[in-house]
Amino acid sequence: MARKFHRHRGSHPIADLNVTNLIDLGFMLLVIFMVATPLIQQEQTIPVKLPPESKSTQQKPDSKSRFHAVSIDAAGRFYLDNDKTPLSLATLKSRLRAYAADKEKPVIRIRGDDAVPYGKVIQVMDELKKLDLMSVTFDTQAAP
Repeated sequence: MARKFHRHRGSHPIADLNVTNLIDLGFMLLVIFMVATPLIQQEQTIPVKLPPESKSTQQKPDSKSRFHAVSIDAAGRFYLDNDKTPLSLATLKSRLRAYAADKEKPVIRIRGDDAVPYGKVIQVMDELKKLDLMSVTFDTQAAP
């Protein structure tokens, strides 16, 4: 019986696809979404039905800006950031005064419920003017 001692050619194309890097990328994206999702949902812990607004182009916020949210629910109670305990207007004033004392003044986001009396929003705006916190945005939802 004769043996053949020839080698296979080493220059043939490899037909296998290496998917290890794709799996690593998929897991990395999964981790990023798992970390980012609770941060997005955190803002929506205070039940506020935002008023609708027609779609328009939005300006990108400055990356250096700090944001603080003043929420006003349908009953007219005030909330600051993600704190679920309602604040009186006097307590809200003192907390906003602490923000105004910072060197870099934050952007204040007003999240007023659709059913909130207009006077409540004006009270917040009046306090922000007194404290020279003039960077203000109003949160709305896109109209269907």
